Amino acid sequence: MDRPLRRPRDPGAMSDDPTDSPFAAYLELLASGAPADAYERPVLRVRADGAGPDRLAAVERAKLLALRVRAELEDRRRREAELAALFATAHDLAGLRDIDAVLQAIVRRARALLGTDAAYLTLNDPAAGDTYMRVTDGSVSARFQELRLGMGEGLGGLVAQTARPYATDAYLDDPRFRHTRIIDAGVRDEGLVAILGVPLRLGSGVIGVLFAADRRSRVFDRRQIALLASFAAHAAVAIDTANLLAETRSALAELEAANEIVRDRSAAVERAADVHDRLTELVLRGGGVHDVTATIAEVLGGRAEFLDPGTEPLTAVERSRTEGRAVRHGDDWVAAVSAGDEPLGAIRLHERPGLDPVDRRALERAAMVTSLLQLARRSAGEAEQRVRGELLDDLLDAPDRAPRLLRKRAARLRADLDAPHVVLAARIADDAADAPGDRQRLWAAASHLAATGHGLAVARDGGAALLLPHGPHDAPGATARNTARRLEEAVHTPVTVGASRPVAAPAARPGDVATAYAEARRCLDVLHALGRGGEGAAADDFGFLGLLLAGTDGGAQAGEFVTRTLGPVIDYDTRRGTALVRTLDAYFGCGMSPVRTKEALHVHVNTVSQRLERVARLLGADWHTPARALEIQLALRLHHLSPALGSE
Repeated sequence: MDRPLRRPRDPGAMSDDPTDSPFAAYLELLASGAPADAYERPVLRVRADGAGPDRLAAVERAKLLALRVRAELEDRRRREAELAALFATAHDLAGLRDIDAVLQAIVRRARALLGTDAAYLTLNDPAAGDTYMRVTDGSVSARFQELRLGMGEGLGGLVAQTARPYATDAYLDDPRFRHTRIIDAGVRDEGLVAILGVPLRLGSGVIGVLFAADRRSRVFDRRQIALLASFAAHAAVAIDTANLLAETRSALAELEAANEIVRDRSAAVERAADVHDRLTELVLRGGGVHDVTATIAEVLGGRAEFLDPGTEPLTAVERSRTEGRAVRHGDDWVAAVSAGDEPLGAIRLHERPGLDPVDRRALERAAMVTSLLQLARRSAGEAEQRVRGELLDDLLDAPDRAPRLLRKRAARLRADLDAPHVVLAARIADDAADAPGDRQRLWAAASHLAATGHGLAVARDGGAALLLPHGPHDAPGATARNTARRLEEAVHTPVTVGASRPVAAPAARPGDVATAYAEARRCLDVLHALGRGGEGAAADDFGFLGLLLAGTDGGAQAGEFVTRTLGPVIDYDTRRGTALVRTLDAYFGCGMSPVRTKEALHVHVNTVSQRLERVARLLGADWHTPARALEIQLALRLHHLSPALGSE
């Protein structure tokens, strides 16, 4: 009998083959770039085929995972497009010398950068005391293109007056701005609804405002505001460079007699242009912050270094950031590196007391480029940290993940999940100082430690969870102590770390990771209960207690031992409200001396004797023999640790 022809495969349909994985259809959808609504078709197909609940649940999980991967890919494409637009802008501005061409390039790039319907730029008129529309892109209204705004009027006038960015999702209905009939009419003619304006700052002043606007309601988030603010700062320097070049050309025509002055000025301008071009080339080839400082030191002379946020001289850095220019600090110059109002560090040029204005602008330009590099590096780092955290979350929460997919995801992060690993649980040691900022710094430090060690990390349970490679000669306790030390150095506060026994192959047996994490958490809790916060340890470091920590029913075993050994005394205290357990603690802690015990408890020695007699009646006359005393002391310790052991 002839075999029927097989119709072409629909990416949204499931195969009739019962062995076909539900992931296959979604992988085809991801590969083909299908829209989000197409991801529902495999579920509908399986439901129509009468699949069982397990099959339906598997397909639903596959759908959610595929949609999450699709969203991540779209987010990465968007970030890559933004960075590409920034780098392309820097390249274009480096080659422009005409002021009109510079301004047109600025608004065109701003519109593309944020994907808005229109972008425009106003420049301040010091003589008239207002700001006027200079160039637009995407505008259709002649009235709008001829607007002039008084200082403080409308959104743009307020930005120009205060030198701060402002955004609105419905300008005509926003009461924060001083509305005028002329401005509102122009905005209405243009059909604009959502507007974002950032200042073009030069030195301590504002020379204009750069806008991005949409003809529909839209909320501009902080990332978009910081992105446009960084671009505007770069654009302001480009405008200043163009103006400076125009002034230089005019000076060459008008001051032929002052050849020496012209030559000095020309050399300074060329040096500024050279700095600009070299820094732009550095950005395009993927250079780093230290490449920028090396370039600026070579061009301007002296020694340059990058200062992390919060590094001295704090006063000079803050003054530079506030004034928007490089400032002198003794024989040095300092230029703040920032994105909008967010400080990212500073560049310090040593031993150059005589820095002319053009060289100063070159230093400021280097700070602008550094801010772009810092933003790009941070965006890439945040994306990698998020991916590492999601993979570890899957290992901890979803033990049924396919090993093949886990290995594939780990390979992208340069992690080998077929090699032995150790699971660690980390938490700020001092609960009173465990502020949200401390937890954020702990997670960032753990992510960095995991990334440099080819491991994984994620924020979890008020602290951080780490999965680190485990060598054949490594000891989990040593790894925990080393991790606690390194995290404390990064967070600047003590960090407690508990470690599990090694997990042979996390990809092959994801469920072992969750079990190991529970063991690491128990070690961490016991360290805190023992007053050893800020240390690191594994189950083997606790001796007999470690046997309890390592077992899944360790808490239950400890509870049975405490009840068998000390139960009558604990029950007596519970019923009568007495302090026999506390008295036993003090008695053994004072070397079994009733006199020292009464001093520790601040009671009469007869009271101590009466309590010990009551203990003897409850536990038996031989309770203070060496063997029984050892068991009782161990039971007392386990009784105090029962919350950490999970026995309650």
